[in-house]
Amino acid sequence: MKNADIPVVILCGGKGTRLGVHAVSEVPKPLLSIGEKPILWHVMKIYAAQGFKRFILCVGHKGDQIKNYFKKNNQEHWHIQCVDTGLEAPKAQRIAKVKRLIEEENFFLAYGDDVADINLSKLFRLHLNSGSIATITAVQMISDFGVVEIGRNNTVTAFKEKPYLKKRMNGGFMVMNRKIFDFLNLGELENAVFKKLVTLGRISAYRHPGQWKTMNTLKDNLELNTLWKTGRAFWKTW
Repeated sequence: MKNADIPVVILCGGKGTRLGVHAVSEVPKPLLSIGEKPILWHVMKIYAAQGFKRFILCVGHKGDQIKNYFKKNNQEHWHIQCVDTGLEAPKAQRIAKVKRLIEEENFFLAYGDDVADINLSKLFRLHLNSGSIATITAVQMISDFGVVEIGRNNTVTAFKEKPYLKKRMNGGFMVMNRKIFDFLNLGELENAVFKKLVTLGRISAYRHPGQWKTMNTLKDNLELNTLWKTGRAFWKTW
């Protein structure tokens, strides 16, 4: 299968309440800008730059704005299908509602607010070789705060500003086998579906060795814009 034929399902229907009411009062979270383009465009560009140009957008809150944006702004000629998956639907239900559009055995699944310098072909190959129903991208967690290291006799030995932590978290950029549709009625994606796959030994993780960041808060938006404007946008691999 050619890269261009593999569907990329993007969840972009939430309200983005953690950004604050003011930030998302006019436009939905996926259309908040990083530089001159929406965060959703950046996510799609990460895929498109690596040959994956078929997108299924699971829209909801202010979904008409997302549809209209790409009707007017698709200079890259990506194949984009917008599906209204409901205003309050959880992630699993949003995915279930696009089943009719996916005939392929495996497809990408992404969140509409994560960026990374990820090698998507390596992720996809790991998924195929694992035989799993779902493969997530596990990214290193960064502390929200600076930490203090303390040695003997209560002596401070170092200050470290927001270091990487030993634990990893789900950073999105997932691959799903069609069998995932048999589990989506169990409940929320992470809390029910993925936990069931854990008990069955049918979920794998791709350990992303590079950088990753999400846009959950207004502070995240400001930081991403700073990275973009100063030429340090690590996800810009095109």
